[in-house]
Amino acid sequence: MKDIKIIVATHKKYEMPKDTMYIPLQVGADGKDDIGYTKDNTGENISIKNPFFCELTGMYWAWKNIDAEYIGLVHYRRHFSFKKKTKNKFDNILSKKEADLLLSNNEIVLPRKRYYVIETLYNHYKHTMFVEPLDKTRDIIEELYPEYLSEFDKLKCRRSAHMFNMFIMKNNIFSEYSKWLFDILFELEKRMKEEGYQYNAFHSRFYGRISELLLDV
Repeated sequence: MKDIKIIVATHKKYEMPKDTMYIPLQVGADGKDDIGYTKDNTGENISIKNPFFCELTGMYWAWKNIDAEYIGLVHYRRHFSFKKKTKNKFDNILSKKEADLLLSNNEIVLPRKRYYVIETLYNHYKHTMFVEPLDKTRDIIEELYPEYLSEFDKLKCRRSAHMFNMFIMKNNIFSEYSKWLFDILFELEKRMKEEGYQYNAFHSRFYGRISELLLDV
């Protein structure tokens, strides 16, 4: 059996999968009450950024603190599953046996694509969030990772994407992706602060929203 660890990002007590490959992780744990799970403010972490980076503080924690052949991220109310819905949704969650079989022929597992029939991904973001951070992300990619710029620009014509920051990846791919993603987001954070942008609590979570789009990039 493969060595698979999947963190379950949560900010509150909730029913958790029983399978031992799942690690319930309290995200944004810095300064919060202990709810009985592993906390993302242990080891090397960015827990304090959770109000802005959302579940990415859990992803960062996994990157820096978990050593496994495969590493994944799901949410306390959103999981991978092969099965049709049943009365008890926790009967449907991907098992270690199923994951092991799935990863025998795949290095990356993602959720089904989400389709936006009326809008492109860029327009959907623009109509729900302030678009300046996304435009600055393009500038950063052009400077730091120009080989990805053409793929980023496809956001203006694509109408579907793998959302929710959910995945299971082979460790080396996960590490490469994490470095790439956080290089971009930390530079974005730096520039947004330098230029004095301030948003309310909802719109300040744009790092997590942008990362959803960057997964397919």
